[in-house]
Amino acid sequence: MTHVLYLAHDLADPAIRRRVMMLQAGGARVSLAGFTRGENALASVDGLAPVVLGETADGRFAQRITAVGKSCVALRGQMRGVGKPDVIIARNLEMLAVARRASSIFGRDIPVVYECLDIHRLLLHEGAAGKLVNAIQRYLASDAKLLITSSPAFVTHYFAPRSGLALPVLLQENKVLALQDTVQEKPTARPPKDGEPWKIGWFGALRCRKSLHILADFARRMDGKVEVVLRGRPAHSEFDDFEGFVAKSPFVSFHGAYKNPEDLQSIYQDVQFTWAIDFFEEGQNSSWLLPNRLYEGCLYGALPIAVTGTETARFLEKRSIGHVLQTADADSLQAFFTGLTEEGYLKSAENLAAVDRTQWMADQQDCLQLVQKLASLAAPKSGRALEASLSTA
Repeated sequence: MTHVLYLAHDLADPAIRRRVMMLQAGGARVSLAGFTRGENALASVDGLAPVVLGETADGRFAQRITAVGKSCVALRGQMRGVGKPDVIIARNLEMLAVARRASSIFGRDIPVVYECLDIHRLLLHEGAAGKLVNAIQRYLASDAKLLITSSPAFVTHYFAPRSGLALPVLLQENKVLALQDTVQEKPTARPPKDGEPWKIGWFGALRCRKSLHILADFARRMDGKVEVVLRGRPAHSEFDDFEGFVAKSPFVSFHGAYKNPEDLQSIYQDVQFTWAIDFFEEGQNSSWLLPNRLYEGCLYGALPIAVTGTETARFLEKRSIGHVLQTADADSLQAFFTGLTEEGYLKSAENLAAVDRTQWMADQQDCLQLVQKLASLAAPKSGRALEASLSTA
């Protein structure tokens, strides 16, 4: 059984929980270590108690560097109860530093995998700060054996031309983890009943202030004909007063966190549309990513809304699904929903339902393939050990 040490930047991130579950479903034994973020509750995985390396603060890069440095100093003691892994996965740049230290403790022959699902704005900075952070990344990843990322645009726009990393790439899209065959074969269209509003769902990591203001302005203009439903984890560092703003915004509501993947079907089937637009790092990471909510909404029949010029828009246009705005603002949304008919909605829902559901979900076989790929990185080490033992026999 392949033993994977997974190093997480935020133990409360639902995507960390999903990846751990994926590794376990693929047959790996997983040890989890990482940092907590403030008051965020841990995203628990049955049968797994993580090693807490310290606490970091969202949006405070310097503080995170300090926390990582302290952890690297204390890591030998923190890892005392963890057996030697076959593979180490470092989620995000700061965890590469921890992985490098861990490999010096457990053995330099352990392959390190760099998992990067967002490109931090500092990596794209044109000045001295950007050059420094990229140099640090190249140094920390110099012994890595594999790069895992979630969108081909990350490779096209950053990793290939700018990062200086010469690593093989494994694309792991942000698909819904479906370990039991409980997902309906074909999502059903659900137009609002007489007198009920259309609903747009914005679910997941809520970190985009611009999106919140656009959706609130639009909902106010529509005067009850459209409602905006928010669920997930707000990045409070990005908002002046998230809860207060929502409370003052008519036809906008926030319903808190949810469990991924267990609650996805119920929350997406409560809306007709998914907000798949992000301006958090506009023109860079936000334009290149393929977000979790894209796959989640499509799997459960919520039509995605994107904006032209982004990787999400190209993804939708290639498959002739969803709706792509020419401009992401309240005016464009108002024009679209004012002209929306039930017939038009049903046609769009039919087009979405016709897409093979494997486009949206990762099943048991996907989990097995991921773990097999990781195990293959450690295979040469086993081969060398066997060869050495035979030569001394």
